Amino acid sequence: MADSTAAPGEPSPLRRQPRQARSQERVRRILAAAEELFVAGGVGSTTTNAIAAKAGVPIGSLYQFFPDKGAILRSLAQLYAEQLHELLTAFFDRGDGRTLSLEASITAAVALTDRFFRDHPGYPAIFLDVQSATPELLAIEEEADVRLINDWSGLIVEKAAAEGSPLSEEEGHLIAYVLVKTVGHLLWLAATQEQGRRELLVAECGDLAIAYLRRRLAPGGSPA
Repeated sequence: MADSTAAPGEPSPLRRQPRQARSQERVRRILAAAEELFVAGGVGSTTTNAIAAKAGVPIGSLYQFFPDKGAILRSLAQLYAEQLHELLTAFFDRGDGRTLSLEASITAAVALTDRFFRDHPGYPAIFLDVQSATPELLAIEEEADVRLINDWSGLIVEKAAAEGSPLSEEEGHLIAYVLVKTVGHLLWLAATQEQGRRELLVAECGDLAIAYLRRRLAPGGSPA
C-alpha cells in the first residue's frame, strides 16, 4: 500500500500517514477487514471495534490512523477510485486500448470496469449503501468521474479522428460525460443483481454505449 490512500490533489482522511512498513501493513489490514465487513453486513451495522477485531489490531491502533468509521469509508473510496483510474489509464495509454477501434475500446473499458467491481465488491457496497447520505463520498465519486471523463474524452477525440469522424474537444468531452455517467450508473445497478442478470445488464450497457457512439459519429450526428 502507498503511504497515502488519497488520490493526487485530495486530502487524506487518515489521522496520520503510515510511514513504516509495519504501519502500512496495519492500515492495509484495517481497510481489508472493513471492506469484508461492509460487504457482509453493510456499512451501518459495522463498528470500528468489529473492524479492529477482524483486522487483528487493537482498537487504539485503529484510532491512531482513523478517527472514526467515516475516515475508513473515505480511505476505501479514494483507494478504489485511484485503482480504477490506474487500471483504465493503463488500458488506454499502454494496453490494447491504444490499438483497438473506438467501439472495441469502449466495450473493453465497460468489461474492465465491471470486472473491477467484481474484484472489489466493497466499492459498490460502500457507495450504494451510504453515498446519498454522505457528501464526502459524493465528492470523491464526482472527482473520480471527472478524471474518467477527461481520460475518455481524449481517447474519443483521438480515435474518432483516426477513423475519419473528427470531433472538437468540446464534442469529445460531451460524449465522454454521457458515457461515463450512463455506463457508470448502469454498472452500479448491475453490481446489485444476481449473476445471470448482471451478465445481461453489462452486455446491454456495452450495446447502449456503442449505439450512442455510432449515432454521434455518424454524419450529421452532432447535437443541434
